[in-house]
Amino acid sequence: MPLLQVSIVEGRSPELKERLIHDLTATVVETLAVKPEAVRVLIQELPRTHWGSAGQSMAQRDKDNP
Repeated sequence: MPLLQVSIVEGRSPELKERLIHDLTATVVETLAVKPEAVRVLIQELPRTHWGSAGQSMAQRDKDNP
């Protein structure tokens, strides 16, 4: 049973997350030749203060680049 764990910065719409789940599932079904019912997708949304890149949180980067 494939399990995909995806971490993203919070703020995306429910529709986009549904599309992500659908598209990831379709890719795994095609690639691994499993049934869609066997695929699990977990989305973890993180606050911008908990996501860092290039030495800064995303929240700080937002402040520095309005």
